[in-house]
Amino acid sequence: MSLVSLRDLHVTFRTRDRTVHAVNGVDLDLAPGETLCILGESGSGKSVTLRALMKLLPRFAEVRGGIQVAGQDVARMSESQLTDFRGRDVAMIFQEPMTALDPVFTIGRQISETVQRHERLSRTAAEARALELLELVQIPSAKRRLAAYPHELSGGLRQRAMIAVALACKPRLLLADEPTTALDATVQIQVLLLLRDLQRQLGMGVIFVTHDLGVAGEIADRVAVMYAGKVVEEGPVAGLMRGPLHPYAQGLLGATVHPSMRGKRLTTIPGAPPALDVAPAACAFAPRCEHAHDACLRGVPAMRGPEPARQARCVLVPEAA
Repeated sequence: MSLVSLRDLHVTFRTRDRTVHAVNGVDLDLAPGETLCILGESGSGKSVTLRALMKLLPRFAEVRGGIQVAGQDVARMSESQLTDFRGRDVAMIFQEPMTALDPVFTIGRQISETVQRHERLSRTAAEARALELLELVQIPSAKRRLAAYPHELSGGLRQRAMIAVALACKPRLLLADEPTTALDATVQIQVLLLLRDLQRQLGMGVIFVTHDLGVAGEIADRVAVMYAGKVVEEGPVAGLMRGPLHPYAQGLLGATVHPSMRGKRLTTIPGAPPALDVAPAACAFAPRCEHAHDACLRGVPAMRGPEPARQARCVLVPEAA
């Protein structure tokens, strides 16, 4: 049974001045204990998909489609059910811990309150659990850090503290929204290795959003590439790194900087992503694709590929024999 099942997910933001079709028919599955990376440029719908899983979108967002997490229909949950669901079954690590953590409460208070709310522990037991969690995420001098406020910690320690808050109630699903973007390279790899180790220890399913292929290669079992609110390629991380099927995924890989490129011109993807004021009626990447032809403009391509585990939304991709 899948831990997460998204079926034909659509998210549309409607305001007085504008309509934006942010997510346009996403189908995704996540098995228990698996790590899925969602890749794509800013505005491709990655973070909106994550927030839809926790029903954290604003009221003016129109959400359609099936959202199942741990066998529960998230779309039909009441506010009281969502309060129990968030933190206990699913938790999120946000991109910027300084804005996600409450500045007027200590780190220990924020963790222990979460534990008390969901596990009905005494204050003493919850504080002991908070100390265990800070030690689990390898924060040095953990006992002293319990009394620290978010502004008293470095960026790397704040990110670890946010991970501790997210893991407080041992959720079955962890959502990570570009949690290493604001960190320097050394701290970034430390946090990635920590997340991978914790995922294996606790057996959680993880959905990790990033635009960095290096991060995906480090932490993912499987990758879904998003463009213009749709998944355009999906498959095991090793296969995508060796030979992406979709021209957009090929462009992302070609634009990745690595040491062997010294002295060479950086490959870029021409043009810009579509505005999405109107949901795409054909291949959204066609205007930027050097391989585009008439078939690309006749409708939105279906997912196809050489094997069930490797699929791409492109008419040029060969189908399984």
